[in-house]
Amino acid sequence: MRFRHRAAAGFATLLLPFAGLVGLASPAQAATSATATYAKTQDWGSGFEGKWTVKNTGTTTLSSWTVEWDFPSGTSVTSAWDADVTSSGSHWTAKNKSWNGTLAPGASVTFGFNGSGSGSPANCKLNGGSCDGGTTEPGDSAPSAPGTPTASGITDTSVKLSWSAATDDKGVKNYDVLRDGAKVATVTTTSYTDTGLTKGTDYSYSVQARDTADQTGPVSGSVRVRTTGGTTEPPPTGDKVKLGYFTEWGVYGRNYHVKNLVTSGTASKITHINYAFGNVKNGQCTVDDTYAAYDKAYTADQSVSGTADTWDQPLRGNFNQLRQLKAKYPHIKVLYSFGGWTYSGGFGQAAQNAAAFAKSCKAVVEDPRWADVFDGIDIDWEYPNACGLTCDTSGPAAFKNLSQALRAEFGPDYLVTAAITADGSSGGKIDAADYGGAAQYLDWYNVMTYDYFGAFDKDGPTAPHSPLTSYPGIPQDGFNSADAIAKLKAKGVPAKKLLLGIGFYGRGWTGVTQSAPGGSATGAAPGTYEAGIEDYKILKNSCPATGTIAGTAYAHCGSNWWSYDTPATIAGKMSWAKNQGLGGAFFWEFSGDTANGELATAIDSGLK
Repeated sequence: MRFRHRAAAGFATLLLPFAGLVGLASPAQAATSATATYAKTQDWGSGFEGKWTVKNTGTTTLSSWTVEWDFPSGTSVTSAWDADVTSSGSHWTAKNKSWNGTLAPGASVTFGFNGSGSGSPANCKLNGGSCDGGTTEPGDSAPSAPGTPTASGITDTSVKLSWSAATDDKGVKNYDVLRDGAKVATVTTTSYTDTGLTKGTDYSYSVQARDTADQTGPVSGSVRVRTTGGTTEPPPTGDKVKLGYFTEWGVYGRNYHVKNLVTSGTASKITHINYAFGNVKNGQCTVDDTYAAYDKAYTADQSVSGTADTWDQPLRGNFNQLRQLKAKYPHIKVLYSFGGWTYSGGFGQAAQNAAAFAKSCKAVVEDPRWADVFDGIDIDWEYPNACGLTCDTSGPAAFKNLSQALRAEFGPDYLVTAAITADGSSGGKIDAADYGGAAQYLDWYNVMTYDYFGAFDKDGPTAPHSPLTSYPGIPQDGFNSADAIAKLKAKGVPAKKLLLGIGFYGRGWTGVTQSAPGGSATGAAPGTYEAGIEDYKILKNSCPATGTIAGTAYAHCGSNWWSYDTPATIAGKMSWAKNQGLGGAFFWEFSGDTANGELATAIDSGLK
């Protein structure tokens, strides 16, 4: 997708240069009534993001906190926020700010840092005592991770969990049971039945062992559970996929949020959401904008649930809003999409060790804080063994190998999909990679049947950017949906694994005098966010369609010439998709639609 450029985001937290951090006072009190837990929230190979959570587990107010730990040689803090951090050799100390030191009973606070290297904290102390709320015992190792829980006896409101025991040099005392990353119980056995759950709701469970000194070990793998029964909204009718992309950066300049899917009526008309985009760095999947993804706080009126986020809740941002959306619309599945036009440059390195890449992606998608949010992964590699923003030389087998590794890592219960080129020309991008061979490992392809023509060719000729079929005078043979779908079928991709792509935007030129396609131009027409591109919700009023060609609409107004899909042309495309036996349709992206979701409605109606 040519125009997926990440908007500059204003972050609410300030990354402080390490050199400017102030010194610390001595610990104020013993830590027998508080805990400090660490999580590595991002890892890009040469560096990482870490976060500590301090929680008052006692019955009296905590007036200040100081966390200490050791890093191995080569690992260090480079910047930090919400705490003052200093070091003495490999020993690191973090003290509360003036505004976040006081913790009432049960309250918690989180501070974070960016680090270099690859080490993990050791020898943690909180206010001079154990970070687990007990005393520190030198030479006493923390327990191992328990086995990943298995779920049984699932009902409308309960589930039984069982896991294999952890090991410890001095004995395991008990286990913390975590639901969606938050502790819900501490038990002495290797099983637990969680009750009081909501019907038809997704949950994620993991466990963590404690030893006799109250030291906690690593968190186990997570298991996803969906309770039976219950739904508040009917799903769309029919068996076709109706998928839309939700952009992470849309919460900024576009002011488009998950709740807009509810207020527009769109949520009841789609089956899947691709959350775009995770980044691909150093051969690994990683969260891109952590603030938008899981830190941004929503007020009650902005929230899907109508409940305001609190400063100390374990998950906020888009991920929490998607969780709330799935509770209200249980039929919706959410996939985490990695790559896109801007971030596809990392796939070449990822393909060199596809198994390690797949493992890193699984770790992001299944992070215990939001494992219940995502039902699968989408890979948007633009383009394997061909040129996009950069040129890839991974070879024709790289995409198939990457797809195979993802399926092996994620298994049969997750969706694994890919957005792919729609270049149906002879010797074009579809011919550059083994899309036919990779299809066996994927649930479907999002075939990007748009962006064929646009003001990236500033002189024209004007042409519809998403032609369904060819037409006399088309600037490039094979640049249309029908040819792309036919070529993929010929390569052995089943029709039911192909989704037709729809753009919720137009592409346009200026300096155009000819109304019919094929006219010359002088450059890109003005656009709200980028020259040559405009949302449908704007174009339908600012430059209404004046004609149709090859199954899509075009408009000539003044000296500007635009092409875009309308509800009428979408109806025609959906009819064609059904006749071709396709698996459904997808669109880029939600915020281009009208406030009442008329384009999403047209897709839903056309695929019934």
